[in-house]
Amino acid sequence: MTMQRCSVGIICIPLILAFFAGDAFAQTEQRFSRNIIIPQSRSFAVDRNARAIITGVKADVVVVEQVATTTLLISLQNPGNRRLEAEMIVPVPDGAVVKGFTFQGAAPEPTARLLPKEEARKTYDAIVRKLKDPALLEFIGYNLIQSSVFPIEPRGTQKVKLVYEHILPADGSRIDYVLPRSESLNYRVPWDVTVKIKSKKAVSAVYSPSHKLEKTRASENVITARIAADARLEPGSFLLSYLVEDREMTASLIAYPDPKIGGGYFLLLASPPAKAIKDKDSPAIKREVTLVIDRSGSMRGEKIEQVREAAFQVIGGLKKGEAFNIIIYNEGVDLFSEAPVLKTDENLKKAWKYLEEISVQGGTNIHDALVEALRQKPMEGMLPVVMFLTDGLPTIGETSEVGIRKVAEKGNPHNKRIFTFGVGVDVNAPLLDKIASETRATSTYVLPKENVEVKLGQVFKRLSGPILADTDLDVIDKDKKPAPARVSDVMPGKLPDLFEGDQLILLGQYKGNDPLSFSLSGNYLGKKRTFEFSFGLEKATTRNSFVPRLWASRKIAVLVDAIRQLGGNGHPTTVAGPGTRPDPKIQELVDEVVRLSIEFGVLTEYTAFIALEGTNLTDEITNKRTALENFRSRAIGTRSGMGAVNQSMNNDYQGKQRELNRYNGYYDKNMNRVVITSVQQVNDRTFYFKGGQWIDSRLVQAGKDIKPDEIIEFGSEEHLRLARELAAEGRQGTLSLPGNTIIQHNEKAVMVRHK
Repeated sequence: MTMQRCSVGIICIPLILAFFAGDAFAQTEQRFSRNIIIPQSRSFAVDRNARAIITGVKADVVVVEQVATTTLLISLQNPGNRRLEAEMIVPVPDGAVVKGFTFQGAAPEPTARLLPKEEARKTYDAIVRKLKDPALLEFIGYNLIQSSVFPIEPRGTQKVKLVYEHILPADGSRIDYVLPRSESLNYRVPWDVTVKIKSKKAVSAVYSPSHKLEKTRASENVITARIAADARLEPGSFLLSYLVEDREMTASLIAYPDPKIGGGYFLLLASPPAKAIKDKDSPAIKREVTLVIDRSGSMRGEKIEQVREAAFQVIGGLKKGEAFNIIIYNEGVDLFSEAPVLKTDENLKKAWKYLEEISVQGGTNIHDALVEALRQKPMEGMLPVVMFLTDGLPTIGETSEVGIRKVAEKGNPHNKRIFTFGVGVDVNAPLLDKIASETRATSTYVLPKENVEVKLGQVFKRLSGPILADTDLDVIDKDKKPAPARVSDVMPGKLPDLFEGDQLILLGQYKGNDPLSFSLSGNYLGKKRTFEFSFGLEKATTRNSFVPRLWASRKIAVLVDAIRQLGGNGHPTTVAGPGTRPDPKIQELVDEVVRLSIEFGVLTEYTAFIALEGTNLTDEITNKRTALENFRSRAIGTRSGMGAVNQSMNNDYQGKQRELNRYNGYYDKNMNRVVITSVQQVNDRTFYFKGGQWIDSRLVQAGKDIKPDEIIEFGSEEHLRLARELAAEGRQGTLSLPGNTIIQHNEKAVMVRHK
């Protein structure tokens, strides 16, 4: 089982609870229990009849001017018939201060003391040797805070509270916090984590690369972030970064060095001011929204009623001075107005009457409806947004996927944003995705039994308060001249508009080690503006392992989308058979997906077979052929139905991914959630479980026979020395997997063998 890792410059504070059952570890002067529980992972017991259960952890964090006070409330349960005595041991870095330690029930006065680093090291070694469990290895390298003993009554529960304080590291305008937890995919302890940030300077952005957040802003200077309810069981350390404003646009760079690509990977986080819009009733950049509504026969009943309500909700939600139009279509196209109109009480009444009179019948002429929506010239100074709804395939007029796609690619003279909505699953999902992505917009799918009004309303709410539109990013040198060769594979390739509450997250590769400078330009609150940022790379570290993994996820999504779009060109086959050869363009794309999947451990529905026990990771030809067949039958061959919509939803998430997906979870063609547990991402490495052992993906990438050059016994002095060497690099977690593990270390394949 893995434990947790640290990000660059971030303080790690893992947690151990040791249950005292009478015996001591002979290797240390300090007495320890025969039973140890790690709240971030699971219990470890020499005496299996004296084990407690951790039922949950609540973490409340308050950050005031870079000082974080963390309160952990650990809920414990004793399922046995005898009292358990427990003590708490918390590994901490230099500088952490214990502010409080309490528990329930009668006992001596609670105490906690800080162990010096050398004593902490001996304690780690003793626990590892005694329990011979690899999950403990990530604690090597830290000081320890040790508590006094407390009880857990038979068949009872116990609440233990620990409060500690430390100063958070800062990198320019970015401040980082971490709350370590196990990265083991078997980890199922729920954590309720809340972070409240108070700052003298306004807080412009709060971001977590590890867990999905729910955020609430009380003011420019106070914001609260909480792990989303559906992410509380997600494993891994909770990482959080926030930006304090130092200019109109604030930005920060997080870098991971990788010599094999001549530089490394970067994540650029940028955000407009917390209070960019002074007059919310009349924003500086006004929107013009064109609703394009399918009224073909298949929209009859509840669908059209929900669309009517959604349309009026959108129009009613426009601000003073903003504009709208309505286009309805079946085999023909009808307009509410020949040109967009301003939102007024009179125009709202007319629009509602127009919507109420919509009748449902006929076929689906997507091409002509799209042409009409893009043809109309927007009002001066408006941000033109099209919300395009359809519940079916094109059946009238131009029905070719390529022909309709070209309208968005080449027939959009006013650069309108086309947000597409597939109502139901009988839609051409790759087509709707491409129309949206070509125009800085997104595609949304309303599944059967979902509410159209809710889905449309959610998207419209995100489009509130445009701040930066027509965004462009350029890399510049010290003389402010273009330097495009410094970066590559920057994603997204076409930057989205930034609305109120948005933050821009870019991922890419960089070359060289000189500072990276960027120029971000666009329509900022109605005026053409350019913002410049420069970042040194001296703080690039392999501890920022989430950066290359998020980059790989987005890169794979770009490649998958390219393969799907080639399917719209009518490619008959991509699999070699007697007398045939694969299409070289598709073969090249598939080969790259397979390479990235194996290296980074980022799997999709097309490459999930890599994780199967019977798959030989070194059989490159067979693996590429299998992936090619999966892409042929799914990405290329499936254009509509549930099987196409699930691919669009998976790829949309991956293409915009901003937090880690440790389980490699995805939706299958029946919209069932699939997770993969035989691939483990630890620190900046990936391991595959094959043949009863964990194998470092770097050995596969190197094309080596996966046989050890050296065997080290778990718990030996050589093993602990290896762990300390890896801890110096922030990679001690690579030894924390259960069972035999083969890692690449100093150009050798080293097996850590468990007796």
